[in-house]
Amino acid sequence: MKIKQFFYGGDNLGYLLYTGIHALAIDGGAVDEIKAFIRQTGLTLVFVTNTHGHGDHTVGTDRLANETGATYMDHHRFVDGQSIEVGEETITVRLTPGHTSDSVSFASGDSLITGDTLFNATVGNCFSGDLKAFYRSIRLLMNYPESTKIYAGHDYIKASLAFARTLTTDHSAIDAYTARYDRHHVVSTLGEEKAVNPYLRFNDLEMINLLKSKELPVETEYQRWEGIMSIE
Repeated sequence: MKIKQFFYGGDNLGYLLYTGIHALAIDGGAVDEIKAFIRQTGLTLVFVTNTHGHGDHTVGTDRLANETGATYMDHHRFVDGQSIEVGEETITVRLTPGHTSDSVSFASGDSLITGDTLFNATVGNCFSGDLKAFYRSIRLLMNYPESTKIYAGHDYIKASLAFARTLTTDHSAIDAYTARYDRHHVVSTLGEEKAVNPYLRFNDLEMINLLKSKELPVETEYQRWEGIMSIE
């Protein structure tokens, strides 16, 4: 499965997943650019869907479906592990609530489309108010192979890495991450995220000591996650 990334609205990222002549659009706010790419490559847009219901992600959904004849797949109706067949390949839906209660991610080959659940170098805000669900979602995504590519819903990398620097004394991993950053194609691996993303480092001794210094509980993994999510 090939993945084409589209920028729109300043820092939003949308995606076209395609194989052969068939394609699926996820968070297709860049309607004109997606349609142009489809024409240029001879693709047929089969499905349109979203990672969650926030307006900056759904802004192009109806128009894209209406103007291409693609079938709209309501992300609210997905079940965990559901398969979406695109051509001869399969995309797997993972329910990942936390940022919002309706957040979903999509697994395709060695890639994850994570919306606003897991960003490159950070995570989304917990607008759902359910930190435990968010923790379970992050844990689910962390179980994928470290070589898995992370394609997120926004490019927040510069600000996120600047924040990460304030939480660690060893900046070597962050420096390497920064050197690999390409604002024209925003992607990282899960292994890179585990090395620099504070919200995935809740089992690192450095982060545990940081939480202790702030007199936050560290006895359980969830307490450590909760503590890191509280740091500003």
